[in-house]
Amino acid sequence: MVRAITVERAITAEQWNAARAALRDSGERFAGLVGSSGPRTMATKDWSIADTVAHVTSIALWDTALAQPEAIPLPYPWDVVEDQIPVTTVDTLNVLNDQVMKRFTERDPQVLASQLRTHIDDMLRASAGADPDQPVPWFGGSRVPLAAIFAHLTNELQIHGHDIARATGARWVIPSAYAAQFHDLLVAGLARYGVGHFLDNDRPAPRRRIAVRFKSRYMAPLTMVMAPGGAVTLAGPDSPVDVQVRFEPAAFNLMMFGRISLLRAVLTGKVSLSGPRPWLLPAFLRIVRFPS
Repeated sequence: MVRAITVERAITAEQWNAARAALRDSGERFAGLVGSSGPRTMATKDWSIADTVAHVTSIALWDTALAQPEAIPLPYPWDVVEDQIPVTTVDTLNVLNDQVMKRFTERDPQVLASQLRTHIDDMLRASAGADPDQPVPWFGGSRVPLAAIFAHLTNELQIHGHDIARATGARWVIPSAYAAQFHDLLVAGLARYGVGHFLDNDRPAPRRRIAVRFKSRYMAPLTMVMAPGGAVTLAGPDSPVDVQVRFEPAAFNLMMFGRISLLRAVLTGKVSLSGPRPWLLPAFLRIVRFPS
């Protein structure tokens, strides 16, 4: 089990407003992109464009419940899989996605685009005036700050918008300021509030401490420390590290979600490694990882 120890990294009003604006803009751009796309065209190896839009819209539907000021029953089909959400890990998200997709049957991109806009509007309206640091239950028994679910949905829109644009030849730009929110709000938030079982796996955890600092001009430095056994913590920006990762967030997110390789990201200058022990990064990323 990977656990987390929290440190202060409170979300500012500026970050909260930026996350809300990024989600609204990303939702509008994504809805416009899919409105003219052929639904049967394959966006990924396994999903058509219609499937991809349904997946993103189903997540937005779940988020409308999470964004409410008080806990409410989950909407269908999330209510059917509610017991599985707390035990879902990063490696079993595909299983949960498949179960949701079987029940979330709408596949008309125009209808889905309209639903997506409605869900995002509901999220923004319900959370107006809310505390962005309010803890929200998430996958694997983890918790994240409220602002993190906005950053997560923005990232889903950006990554899957990239998939659709690549399949159709459309233009799609991932703003790095938006991509950085995934790390600044979600990744840091998971480490602050507790990853639960979300990162659990059968791979051997590192036997030594590994400290990695992530730096980008779009966010404050994020320093994560993995203790022997896999406990993940946040550390201060001046603490000693083994690896420093300087990255351009849009490319880094595409790499972390399996759309481009680490080699390509490094060769294009979008990701660079330094520090006394950069070879330790792969061991760190075997634990701190995301689905590709």
